[in-house]
Amino acid sequence: MEEPIKGSESCGVIAIGRGHPRYPGAAMKLLGSRAPERIYALGNLGVLDDPLLGLLCSVKCPGKVILQTYDLMCSLRDAGVTVISGFHSPMEQECLRLLLRGAQPIVICPARSIWRRIPSELRTPLNAGRLLILSPFEDKHHRITAENAQYRNRFVAALADRILIPYAAPESKTEAFAREVERWGKRVVDRNELRLDRVAVVCNSGPTLRDARRPGRSVSIGTRSAGNRETNG
Repeated sequence: MEEPIKGSESCGVIAIGRGHPRYPGAAMKLLGSRAPERIYALGNLGVLDDPLLGLLCSVKCPGKVILQTYDLMCSLRDAGVTVISGFHSPMEQECLRLLLRGAQPIVICPARSIWRRIPSELRTPLNAGRLLILSPFEDKHHRITAENAQYRNRFVAALADRILIPYAAPESKTEAFAREVERWGKRVVDRNELRLDRVAVVCNSGPTLRDARRPGRSVSIGTRSAGNRETNG
């Protein structure tokens, strides 16, 4: 069922229940009984029809990784790649700032209910139809918690066609999450696989992060260059 939500500045927020045609099938398939009963949306739902690149960044990353990731975001932005993320960590927030400068669609999934007052920097892309704010949390969840953030990350990963994790420290929660997502059959890549001189096609299949880390294993990712499909060697 799709219902309007009342009592907020963002009166365009709708609730999409399980079984509705616009409810993301990937959420039910991968989250199963843990899939949200309703998903709350504000913006252009048509964005979900695009191939989605999920973004998850650790709170602490080496400086070199941060700079490379910012360069990568600019390349993805200019290529029109649709990124879905919570955009919560400091590096994710900076990535959002860079992505907002483009014209490509963006999906923001907060680890709380949708804001009653939409941040001013989001209003222009929202009105332009290039932004979708999507939350699995009902209106009573006004604060971000560690539990909600973890659930949101799984929600983002379920909807994404592939996941970009620029940096995961060994034995970290981020690396454990990457392994969990790979067990779903999702494609997990790092910043080195999405080369800056070419544009990754996020819906292509390829080796998993586990395969890519094997000694002597070369990684091949489908790309577009000058209108032709290529692969990185």
